[in-house]
Amino acid sequence: MGQLIITEFTTLDGVVDSPGGGPHPHAGWTFQQVEFDETAYEIKDREQQEAAAMLMGRVSYEEFAPVWPSMEEFAEYNAMPKYVVSSTLENPAWHNTSVLRSLDEVARLKETVDGTILVHGSATLAKGLAAADLVDRYHLLIFPVLLGAGRRLFDDTADTLRKLDLVEHQAYANGVVKAVYDVAR
Repeated sequence: MGQLIITEFTTLDGVVDSPGGGPHPHAGWTFQQVEFDETAYEIKDREQQEAAAMLMGRVSYEEFAPVWPSMEEFAEYNAMPKYVVSSTLENPAWHNTSVLRSLDEVARLKETVDGTILVHGSATLAKGLAAADLVDRYHLLIFPVLLGAGRRLFDDTADTLRKLDLVEHQAYANGVVKAVYDVAR
């Protein structure tokens, strides 16, 4: 059975919107507001090496698909199976990508994948996965930035009370904090 991991860059006030670019007025806040420290990104390399599949929502798919296939640093992601949860996407162009139409299909995917299923970005999907109790772990890189507004990973739109167990953490010289939490069951 697969382990579903939500992996996010987040601000201290919980905003996950547009960390590298996008529609947010402060898009790119991960690199524009915080000094780069390569050691803070070690978890990203580890995720790519350990992942068996990638899961994303349609919006993240539309942001990643035109860019990631040409990036050598994402070779493992480009080769692995990718799944997009969408009711509207037809015929995805990114190599080895399938469309799932519901969270029930995601639950069935977890039963068939042997290994880690990573969810990058996709704040709306992540909230739905949490509400459906499909998330097993959170990988968070928390940046010392306050944006005040934007899509959040955790908000008050759903009652998703879950106890989380901190299993790994580290603070870096640039103020970024890595926090890895398992969902307690």
